[in-house]
Amino acid sequence: MAPRLVLVRHGQTEWSKSGQHTGRTDIPLTEEGREAARLLGKRLARAPWHDFPGARVRTSPLVRARDTCELAGFGDRAQTWDALREWDYGEYEGRTSSEIREERPGWVIWRDGVVGGETSWQVANRADEVVAWVKEEDSDAVVFAHGHFLRTLAARWLRLDPMRGMVLSLAPASLSVLGWEYGDPAITLWNDTAHLQ
Repeated sequence: MAPRLVLVRHGQTEWSKSGQHTGRTDIPLTEEGREAARLLGKRLARAPWHDFPGARVRTSPLVRARDTCELAGFGDRAQTWDALREWDYGEYEGRTSSEIREERPGWVIWRDGVVGGETSWQVANRADEVVAWVKEEDSDAVVFAHGHFLRTLAARWLRLDPMRGMVLSLAPASLSVLGWEYGDPAITLWNDTAHLQ
């Protein structure tokens, strides 16, 4: 069976709640984010997931992703991996999109990039590392990471330009699954937050 790639976006932080771009700043989860991670773990423990036995698990080294991984019950199986870090927003770190648009009207990160940080293709190169890692073995892989990075990863899984990640909205503590359809990469579940309702 071809491996699936399970994506978990970290739970809510104060900056994700306020819409501030959170790249390399190590922001902890809010209590709501911690509870969402626990609820996600309960969901993944049940059928059809059963905690993904035999799956390889990796997490971003940033505390919001590591804690989500731990609270969801995967901490003892996870290895940290720098490739899963969020987009480096450079001078836009900690700023909201509306604040940036005051200086750059119409700005969209996917199209216009950031000042002093990573380009979309640099993020895509890291995502391509993850895709290659998943395809190395036949076992499923579960990754705990960040919104913009995971959206880029999904685009690259689908063999698309990283800019296509723009159309893939992703909520905190969401569950997504990348798999296969007729032998080609496909999205089999996206931005699922049923465990939070």
